[in-house]
Amino acid sequence: MPISHGSELRAFHAAARVGSMSGGARHLGLTQPTVSAHVATLESTYGVELFFRRGRRVELTEFGRSLLETTHRLVDAEVEALSLLLHARNSGSGHLRICAVGPYNVTPMLSELRRVHPGVRISMSVGDSQQILESIASYQSDVGVLVHPVADPRIFCLPYRKQPLVFFAAASHPLARRAKLTMADLAGHSFVMREQGSTTRRVLEQCLAQEGVQVRIDLEIGSREAVREAVAQGLGIGVVSDAAYLVDPRTVKLPIRCDQLFTHAHVVCLRERRDVRMIAQFFAIVLALRSRNKFK
Repeated sequence: MPISHGSELRAFHAAARVGSMSGGARHLGLTQPTVSAHVATLESTYGVELFFRRGRRVELTEFGRSLLETTHRLVDAEVEALSLLLHARNSGSGHLRICAVGPYNVTPMLSELRRVHPGVRISMSVGDSQQILESIASYQSDVGVLVHPVADPRIFCLPYRKQPLVFFAAASHPLARRAKLTMADLAGHSFVMREQGSTTRRVLEQCLAQEGVQVRIDLEIGSREAVREAVAQGLGIGVVSDAAYLVDPRTVKLPIRCDQLFTHAHVVCLRERRDVRMIAQFFAIVLALRSRNKFK
């Protein structure tokens, strides 16, 4: 494996530019013996002669002039890299990758992020909770937004807000014409459900069990949008978070109140990456939004 000689090459470059070891040392903020030792290391390691010593002055050999042409590019690349890093720090630029279970909680976060840090590039993907956690753990996503707490010690999990769930049905559904309903009124009716493992489905089934209500699950669908369309087509009653319910002339909210029917949105990242600048900035925005939402 090649040996890194970054310090030695910088010492050579500085001495070659000014024509003396002491001048190169002043440029680098080092002592003259240190610079001389770095240059001597290069010469002895590779069996080359880089300078002719002329008292306190040094003169490049033919090989030394060839190496200087290359170290010019090395130093220019370092300056360019440092400039890029400084620009990123000062301008708030960067790339944040977000994975969420849906758009309804995360889009206000993204809007505020763009307002506060307009230079940030954002990539967003949608997946279920398990996909989000796998994406976070494999470094494919920086942060995730899901609807249940995460107990994994590798994951930093910040509660964002409580979100009630609502029942909705096609406008032609028999219950849609009722002015007041209870959980008991749902008994025996057909439901359009999310897949097994869905947090929304788990919360609904727990609430129905507590109330002693049995419903029919005639259709399972793997996305919130598909559930909404199936309900609109009269295939059964659906359940979504209040934030995710979209007004549609084909559907109506059912007037049912259940204090236990809610989920909690959470924002997650790898605990070891919590203080990475872009991730920390995103969590600062989430905390500000959470305060406005008066999370409980």
